[in-house]
Amino acid sequence: MTLRLDGKKAIVAEVAEVARQSTSVIAAEYSGLTVPQLTELRDKARASGVYMKVIRNTLARRAFEGTKFACMDSALIGPLVLAFSKDEPGAAARVFRDYAKKWEKLEVKALSIDGQLLPGSDLNRLASLPTRDEAIAQLMSVMLAPITKLVRTMAEPHAKLVRTIAAIRDQKQQSA
Repeated sequence: MTLRLDGKKAIVAEVAEVARQSTSVIAAEYSGLTVPQLTELRDKARASGVYMKVIRNTLARRAFEGTKFACMDSALIGPLVLAFSKDEPGAAARVFRDYAKKWEKLEVKALSIDGQLLPGSDLNRLASLPTRDEAIAQLMSVMLAPITKLVRTMAEPHAKLVRTIAAIRDQKQQSA
């Protein structure tokens, strides 16, 4: 089905807007996947907050102009599905990593994070990034550690005094 010029412009504008709001994008070859498999992939992506779009490569190049994903131009070859991670850079990578293991025909060709083009082989590295909640938890534990150590250090002389007095009490009770 051919698109008219105004339809193409609307698609380019939509993808360009999503690209401006996203932190990472993945381009994967999907040829050979069945419709139910693609539907399952789309559902999982939607549940993970990932925007997926099958778009002609020429339209994708136009949509990426002026965005941090302009570096993807050389990677847009063949039938590709684009997946944009809006909130967490690794969200789309986690979805595609899981399904690439399940289906051999889903092959990640390239990915980009904040303007840096990476090969598809770096998918696991991007997928291993912590989620937003995990990153906040790690940061909070790092911030809490020095305070906890200070409190323990400040409380130790008092605790040692209490243990010493208890030991003297126990010793006197045994000798009495």
